[in-house]
Amino acid sequence: MAKERTLSIIKPDAILKNVVGDIQSRIESAGLSIIAVKMTRLSKKQAGLFYEMHKGKDFYEYLIKFMTSGPVIVQVLEGENAIRNYRKVMGATMFGTAEKGTIREKHATSNAHNAVHGSDSPENAIREIGFFFPERQIYPKENYKLSHDPNA
Repeated sequence: MAKERTLSIIKPDAILKNVVGDIQSRIESAGLSIIAVKMTRLSKKQAGLFYEMHKGKDFYEYLIKFMTSGPVIVQVLEGENAIRNYRKVMGATMFGTAEKGTIREKHATSNAHNAVHGSDSPENAIREIGFFFPERQIYPKENYKLSHDPNA
């Protein structure tokens, strides 16, 4: 299987609860590498563009208000079957139905306040990653060139 990329967003509720480290640890424990990361605060315009596919749905206005209520951490994850694997680590979206041991089982407090977002398809992963990161800000591990000289 080839490596795949997916977008991860750690939402304002998880940042407020100070559980970012736990979430990132779960991601890495699942064999996924964090190859780009930044903290940002979405404007209403940015959130509206990112979630435009939900415009007109009953939860859209609240989603925009929530996602702009505080900072988010956006990350590009890479690994074998990254989209499927990250969605498994996240757990089900519906509050109270996430599998034991998942991020949402541990940190979600409602359908909206469910701690994380992850791309749901290869096409959306490409769109979502490009929304936040130009390719020059993504650092796949195969590009690392670390010195083995302890005096370097």
